[in-house]
Amino acid sequence: MQNPWWHSAVVYQIYPRSFADADGDGMGDLRGIIEHLDHIAGLGVDVIWLSPVYPSPQDDNGYDISDYQDIEPVFGTLADFDELLAGVHARGMKLVMDLVVNHSSDEHPWFVESRSGKASPKRDWYWWRPAREGMEPGSPGAEPTNWGSAFGGSAWEYDAASGEYFLHLFSRKQPDLNWENPAVREAIYAMMNWWLDRGVDGFRMDVIDHISKDTTLPDGALRPGTPYGDGGPHYLNGPRNHEFLHEMHQRVFAGRDELLTVGEMPGVTVDEAVKYTDPAREEVDMVFQFDHVWADRGADPWVLYPLRLTNLKAIFGRWQAGLAEVGWNSLYWNNHDQPRVVSRFGDDSPRYRERSAKMLGAVLHLHRGTPYVYQGEELGMTNTPFASIADFRDIEALGHYAQAVEHEGRSPEDVLTVLRARSRDNARTPMQWNASPQAGFTSGTPWLAVNPNYPQINAESAVKDEESVYHFYRRLIELRHEEPAVVYGDFTMLLPHDERLYAFTRAHGDTTLLVIGNFSAETVRAEIDDAAAWETAELLLTNATPPQDLVLQPWQAVIYRAVRR
Repeated sequence: MQNPWWHSAVVYQIYPRSFADADGDGMGDLRGIIEHLDHIAGLGVDVIWLSPVYPSPQDDNGYDISDYQDIEPVFGTLADFDELLAGVHARGMKLVMDLVVNHSSDEHPWFVESRSGKASPKRDWYWWRPAREGMEPGSPGAEPTNWGSAFGGSAWEYDAASGEYFLHLFSRKQPDLNWENPAVREAIYAMMNWWLDRGVDGFRMDVIDHISKDTTLPDGALRPGTPYGDGGPHYLNGPRNHEFLHEMHQRVFAGRDELLTVGEMPGVTVDEAVKYTDPAREEVDMVFQFDHVWADRGADPWVLYPLRLTNLKAIFGRWQAGLAEVGWNSLYWNNHDQPRVVSRFGDDSPRYRERSAKMLGAVLHLHRGTPYVYQGEELGMTNTPFASIADFRDIEALGHYAQAVEHEGRSPEDVLTVLRARSRDNARTPMQWNASPQAGFTSGTPWLAVNPNYPQINAESAVKDEESVYHFYRRLIELRHEEPAVVYGDFTMLLPHDERLYAFTRAHGDTTLLVIGNFSAETVRAEIDDAAAWETAELLLTNATPPQDLVLQPWQAVIYRAVRR
């Protein structure tokens, strides 16, 4: 396809347990989603990405799957899912499922069988290894490698019954599947085809750049301040990752029309992303990479570093240039793994919350790539004021807190300060539907406390207000659908050294767009070439009074269009 449909599409992500609860048990469910489909359709998005709804012990909120071909009873039934799918399609949207096949739950029948003994026919469906040579199995330091888990502690769990360890790059209840085994791959491909035959429109594949490991499983370089090594070089974009994804394309996606395949790849480089998304290689349609959401991270994970806008621009610029000719990227600020962007890169004070939320949306959506809107982003939802570690539910936050306080000697309050700003639970507080108790999310007690600012920030009031963040996002999505320069225009970064203004152009045919976002609470003039000419250009969208002489108000965004006659 020269111009596939998803180039001009916008994706809306739903985190089911936090979206809408129809039965009052405090957990979101499929019927809750069905009841709110019109809210999503009203934005004009093209695709819904549904985070996992499969049966799961919920150790990692559904990213630990115990049955790939059913629905978690907390969320509903397969009949509910079919009704949801039909409702999405009836509104002209597509549904993409989250798929987690780097690992399964330890309660999946595959792993239960694998764990039953060394002679199990499914033993090599997972990564089992004996203790380090010369060491007592189960003793400290006897793990097969020194790799650390993403959620804290060792990446190896000892199984006393067999005297061996299994690999889990994430939770100990998320054992890694062994993609080297053809039987594993065949089972996964059969499952994926089952969902596509049911009418699903594609998959967003979780940490799919982790599936190929260096089979020698060498130790990693020690991480400062911890007893664990960095195994990343031995499993990120591993030796057979491209081969496996091409095989998946052939066995699952080839010959099917109108699908979307997204590869979440935390460790992907620009060069590797070009390979993954080159249509000629037949792997995935787009990558979902993390470089820009690490722009405010430093060497010490327990220090909050302020955003340097020049770093963010350098990262976006590198990706825009790298995929300009071949390949495709996802564009996002928020998802279920990131804190709320208006609190992170904007200003969530009552004075500037809405304006900065709109500015952030404008800057992101005008890049080349496919934009993603995470539930509540269209309302300008903010981070939550967590009072103590008892308020958190995320396994990553709890694991990192224990590691930092109990093993690294960090101050509990210092760790909490970072978690309040960075925790994934900021994204997982319930969707704020209205000003009624529990923000209209549930009639019961929510699994995670609702942000107390819901009386001021909620969907009901936003939809009624034509100047709200919701309607600004709706206009951004309309612009992408209507203006080819947004989708296909060449990207040129302007003012790369400016720490307050993010400015760039998009040029396509006779049309050029100028986009400027003020990432500060100051009034700033954009010192760009041809400023006077842009003053007379068509102002397509702004979130404040139209500027004079390109002097932008705090947190203002402007999008101009000039057409060569």
